[in-house]
Amino acid sequence: MLPHRILVGYDHCMTLHWTCTGIEVHKLVVGPLDNNVFFVRCTQADEAVLIDAANDPNRLLDLCRAFNVKAVIQTHGHSDHIQAIPALREAGYKIGIHAGDAAMLKEYDYLLEDDIVIRIGELRLRTIHTPGHTPGSMSFHLEDTPLLFAGDTLFPGGPGATKFEYSDFKTIIKSIEDRLFRVFGLSTIVLPGHGDDTTIGAEAPHLEEWIARGW
Repeated sequence: MLPHRILVGYDHCMTLHWTCTGIEVHKLVVGPLDNNVFFVRCTQADEAVLIDAANDPNRLLDLCRAFNVKAVIQTHGHSDHIQAIPALREAGYKIGIHAGDAAMLKEYDYLLEDDIVIRIGELRLRTIHTPGHTPGSMSFHLEDTPLLFAGDTLFPGGPGATKFEYSDFKTIIKSIEDRLFRVFGLSTIVLPGHGDDTTIGAEAPHLEEWIARGW
C-alpha cells in the first residue's frame, strides 16, 4: 500500500485532508448543511477533479482554477450537493452525473456510468453505482489508495437517508453490502458527503443492526 497520512487543515474549513506521493486530497466544508467537497489532485500532472459542486461557488471557482480542475463529478443530485453547478458551468467546467439523478439538475454535460475510470493525470478514479439514497448515487474509489468517496451512501453509523419517495432502504443496504463491504478491505477510508471519515472496518460489523432498525 502507498504511504499516506491524514493532515490537519490550513484554515477553518479547508484542509489538505490526505496525501501521498503524487496525490493530494483537499477537503472543503460548504453550505448550511456542511457539505464535504473534495478536490483530488495529481501533483505530477498538476490536474484535479472536483467531487460535488455543493455550494460557495466563488470559493469553488477560485479553487478549480488554482488546482487546474479538469472534471466535476457528482455523487448525486440532491439540492444541497449542486448549488455551485450553474456558476461552474458558466465558467466552462463540465458536470458529470449518473443518469438516475440527471433529472434533478437543470443542466449537466455528460453522464457517469458504473465501473468506468476517470483519469486525473496519472490517477485513476473508478466509478461505483451505489443506488438507494437516490437512484443515481455514485461512489468513487481512487485506485491504488485506500480512499473511497461515498457521497451520502455511507456515513459513520449507517446508510444515508431513504425517506424520499425515490429512495429505498433495501436498495441502499444492498449497495453498501454488495458494492462496498464485499469489495473493499477493512482499512478502506470512507469519505462521506457530510461529516467525518470512517472506515469499512468500523462500519461493516454493524450491517445487521442497521437492517434490524430499518434506517
